[in-house]
Amino acid sequence: MSAETTLARSLPKMRLREKLTPGWRLALLAALSLVLVCFFVFFNVGSAWEYIVNRRIMTVATMGVAAVGIGISTVAFQTISANRILTPSVMGFDALYVLIMTLFVYLLGSSVLFGQNRTIMFLSQTTVMVLFSLALYGWLLIGAGRPLHVLLLVGIILGVLFRSIVTFLYRLLDPNEYLILEDLSFASFTQTDEVSLWVAVCLLLVGGGIIYRRARYLDVMALGRDASISLGLPYRRIQLEVLVSVSLLVSAATALTGPTLFFGLLIAHLGYLAMGTNRHVYTLPAAALCGLISLVGGQLILEQLLDFATLLSVVINFAGGVLFITLLLRRSTL
Repeated sequence: MSAETTLARSLPKMRLREKLTPGWRLALLAALSLVLVCFFVFFNVGSAWEYIVNRRIMTVATMGVAAVGIGISTVAFQTISANRILTPSVMGFDALYVLIMTLFVYLLGSSVLFGQNRTIMFLSQTTVMVLFSLALYGWLLIGAGRPLHVLLLVGIILGVLFRSIVTFLYRLLDPNEYLILEDLSFASFTQTDEVSLWVAVCLLLVGGGIIYRRARYLDVMALGRDASISLGLPYRRIQLEVLVSVSLLVSAATALTGPTLFFGLLIAHLGYLAMGTNRHVYTLPAAALCGLISLVGGQLILEQLLDFATLLSVVINFAGGVLFITLLLRRSTL
């Protein structure tokens, strides 16, 4: 086959890629998300359609909060840390969530996880996680001006420490309370109360709005610290604002749904791949939409094809774990 023939066959594909600008790709992701959401909410509702539709809307809203919060925070965090492998969850936020839950049950009993106490539990978890992240960032990054890789290393070590404390506390708990905590240590999108959901949405609007307004600054920060400062960007101030917003988003999403260790890593890279550009005005919403598509599509498959054979969070963590190992192996060969 001649080179001219090969070039002629590849031209239509090249033209199609040129037509699919990031804006069109984002629109396609949004359309696919809308189709999946409508199908999930209204498919096979049966006779008790009002109750089923309301429950499914709550489930989709919870998935949307998780997708937007974790997707936007992961992309922003990877940009300011100049590392597309590490995420806030990998740094120990999920382990902190499990530790807070375990401490509440150990000190107050499993009754704090049910009834009206669920909203108090959600607010307490979010507050503690935000304060923890702010203290960590302020001590390691802002106050003493230490390098960011020290922050990442300490975060990973703290995650291991939190998991060790949780394992110790598990041995001290009543077996029934242990089973309850073990069940809640996996992410759930179907057991959310309405008050906690609205609080999470408000936190999401604040944190996500701040990050999205800084999208152009994040484009500059992706060039590196020295290049950003030389271009006149207030690097430290923008970094602090983004880190605070990331803490707010991750804390709200994790406290609402539970730990999703590799979910952020998975949807962030799907967003990068889908957009074909590093501009954050596209990659931020793309990661959120990829997250929503993954959650709703995965839940549809589990319900309609696999008859709830496993948990959605297990499948997501497995896929994200494979991606995490692949990225580590690729980097080690560079």
